[in-house]
Amino acid sequence: MPQTRLSTQWDESGAPLRCQLVVVEGPEAGRAVTLDGVKTLGTSARCDLRLSDERVSAEHLKVTPEPGRFRVRDLDSTNGTFFEGSRVTTLEVSAGATFKVGRSVVRIEPQPRPLEVRPSAARRFGELVGESLAMREVFAVLELAAPSEATVLVTGETGTGKELVARALHEASPRRKGPFVAVDCGALPESLLDSELFGHVKGAFTGAQGDRKGAFVRADGGTLFLDELGRVSAAVQAKLLRVLEERKVKPVGADTERAVDVRVVAATPTELAASIASGSFRADLYYRLSVLTFELPPLRHRREDIPLIVGELLRRRGLDAGGIDGPGLDRLKSHRWPGNVRELRNVIDRALVLSPGARSFGDLKISLEASVGSGDVLGVRTDLPFKDAKDAVLEVFERTYLRDLMARHRDNLSAAARDAGVDRKHWRTLLKKHGLFDGPEDES
Repeated sequence: MPQTRLSTQWDESGAPLRCQLVVVEGPEAGRAVTLDGVKTLGTSARCDLRLSDERVSAEHLKVTPEPGRFRVRDLDSTNGTFFEGSRVTTLEVSAGATFKVGRSVVRIEPQPRPLEVRPSAARRFGELVGESLAMREVFAVLELAAPSEATVLVTGETGTGKELVARALHEASPRRKGPFVAVDCGALPESLLDSELFGHVKGAFTGAQGDRKGAFVRADGGTLFLDELGRVSAAVQAKLLRVLEERKVKPVGADTERAVDVRVVAATPTELAASIASGSFRADLYYRLSVLTFELPPLRHRREDIPLIVGELLRRRGLDAGGIDGPGLDRLKSHRWPGNVRELRNVIDRALVLSPGARSFGDLKISLEASVGSGDVLGVRTDLPFKDAKDAVLEVFERTYLRDLMARHRDNLSAAARDAGVDRKHWRTLLKKHGLFDGPEDES
């Protein structure tokens, strides 16, 4: 089941959903704690939600979840807890209630809830293809989302196809005749990202030779895809929230705002819950973005889709897509795919270069190493992002080192571990990780 969520306050029974206590204004804006039990707020390290606001008491207030409501109690704080302008001691509220404590404002916000969907009968959506249950569930969500104006947040590992999702949503939406604009938020420093997203006017900063339209303006009437959103600074997050709420953008150095009509699809490699809890990502921005949220499964979790993906890649390159089988397919299915579909695409492109005259999959020379014929045993993957390339090198190193040392010691685990200077139990764990150990637990 894809991790699909809707931001809503009530479930089908009318009871409040699981919620968070979120700081929406103040020094810790964006920090949150899940209300899965009694929680306290204050400046003390003992509190579940700790603030630095000097007007907040050490233990300021307590929130207790109850059936269909939340009980909020001020803990005899010095400066009080205020609700709708009045100082309160104890009251019962529902999700959405907002309180002022010191100079900070906190709100009880509903967490997104799982949405059950029936898997699609389709085997593709835009350029995405797959017949696995996981991908057909993703297609079902995309089919529901495409005709709407809902903001979508896509999570998933690098290379799973998050931008393809955004493009497919755009092409299947009423905005298809408008522009599609993609911005990699993680690739730009804050100063340049400001200009890229919101634009600037001539003379706004050194080097601003003329006016520049930002991504929001360039995407007016269409769709804006914001990738690596979890890496943007707090200042940019605040500006993004304002644009999403008011649908107006103010270029850097400008005095006036401009209205924009944009659908936003955002993406991040990981869930933002930890970033929200630590305060590095604003909870209010997350709720604005996550009207609909789902996770793209990694390729290693849907290996049955590999023949379909390979066939699609070959068709796009003018080759016969029939007969995706044999030893080449076995090699592809047994690979770990740290770079996901992007890595698979690169493997197929490399095979086409190494197989001049190939007319079908069976003619291709499948090489899973990027450094073909370079003499580099580790095969550094320059076709992958740095972290994924590093992980791939480490995997090859570990497997080669383990296999060779075990062979030198005639599969004597204890002797190999001593020679390697590694704890025997950890050595056995490494062997298991790479499928090189199938002996009894007490082997010596």
